Amino acid sequence: MDIAALVEFLVKNIVSNSDMVSVKELEEEEKVIIEVLVSKEDMGAVIGKEGKIATAIRTIAKSIAYANHLKKVEIHFDTF
Repeated sequence: MDIAALVEFLVKNIVSNSDMVSVKELEEEEKVIIEVLVSKEDMGAVIGKEGKIATAIRTIAKSIAYANHLKKVEIHFDTF
């Protein structure tokens, strides 16, 4: 399963400007880093109250990576 595509799907369904979402996957030796860029207006929706939505997205991605014996996953959220 493509974890970056899953993260992109989740984020696009949370934000109001879905065409402003950019997801990049960078592979390092021991981990995969997924960079998610959203508009400034949507950052609050992606992070959620007390970071709960961002934590949930990270948990889903990490659990899928673990279940499929993939590398460690990190997700970074930022704005344009």
